[in-house]
Amino acid sequence: MKGYLRKFQFVGLMLGVMLGIRVNGTSQVPCLFAFGDSLSDNGNNNRLPTLARANYLPYGIDFPGGPTGRFSNGKNFVDFMAELLGFGHYIPPYSEAKGEEMLSGLNYASGSAGIREESGQQLGERITFGRQVQNHKKVVSLVVDLIGGEEAAANHLKKCIYSITIGSNDYINNYFMPDAYPTSRLYTPEQYADGLIDLYGQQLNLLYNYGARKFLLSGLGTTGCAPNALARASPDGKTCVRSFNSVIGVFNDKLKSLIDRLNNHFSHAKFVYGNTYDIFQDLLNNSSAYGFKVTKEACCGGGRNHGAMMCMPGERSCPNRNEFVFWDSYHPTEATIRIVAQRLYRSRSPSDIYPIDISTLAQL
Repeated sequence: MKGYLRKFQFVGLMLGVMLGIRVNGTSQVPCLFAFGDSLSDNGNNNRLPTLARANYLPYGIDFPGGPTGRFSNGKNFVDFMAELLGFGHYIPPYSEAKGEEMLSGLNYASGSAGIREESGQQLGERITFGRQVQNHKKVVSLVVDLIGGEEAAANHLKKCIYSITIGSNDYINNYFMPDAYPTSRLYTPEQYADGLIDLYGQQLNLLYNYGARKFLLSGLGTTGCAPNALARASPDGKTCVRSFNSVIGVFNDKLKSLIDRLNNHFSHAKFVYGNTYDIFQDLLNNSSAYGFKVTKEACCGGGRNHGAMMCMPGERSCPNRNEFVFWDSYHPTEATIRIVAQRLYRSRSPSDIYPIDISTLAQL
């Protein structure tokens, strides 16, 4: 058995060298897997027939190498989380990953994807949450082959962090679009959230079965304060749309309850809730303390143009991007994302993340 372990440690070291992973204790976890929507997508939608694509300028204007498919002017949430966890590289998109590269994690996220299969379909093709989980199942089989057996693979995967940011499109591109989707007529906010949480829980159970043990589940942000929502439904174009935010709050409350149930049920796993809603609310209410000057408009596209959702190809963006909370009509700027990631990694307030922060989760 000792000989087997020494052999496995040597193989792990060599794979780390090949991958450029920091193997001398700098990287706090061996891998980071990300699931979700455009807040995490870093290129999976680039080759899909969809309007939800960001592989053109001005997207990526502040990212090394330019546009990559990130729905940001620069880095996205997964990039910052990888940096905070000590990775020496960004987590690659599933659509481009090859061989041993997947051992340090993959990003499965897809712009316009939701928990429900139909969410976002009016924008074109997307990789739904369920399909992302199935893609991960395929990767787990490859990890077993690469590492050399199910036991070794399980030991590797249980140390990884699984970041999930999903659900916004089930509202923005479903429930809040009554002309395109019937859901708001068929379900009350409570019923709709219950259905989403049930589907969400099913996928989390599958991920657990595939070896996941450390979960970050990010709640939904203040959708009613986004430039698109202000343009569509705010009475004065400045006041957050309370009806949107209250519906989002129902989902977030049920997600927290789901996390409590999962932590009670799975003794060998840990689920944490990232309270992005309250963090965004703090950024908006105390914007000047964070260096932001513009909170109601987008730096490009959407909010500056009557609520269109995306920046147009080649469109000129604002020069003072670090002073804007929102990059386009729905997505935050790199400056905003950095703050959110930092507060989830090491909480500033007990309400930032529950029950422990990511720096603590990484050490478990």
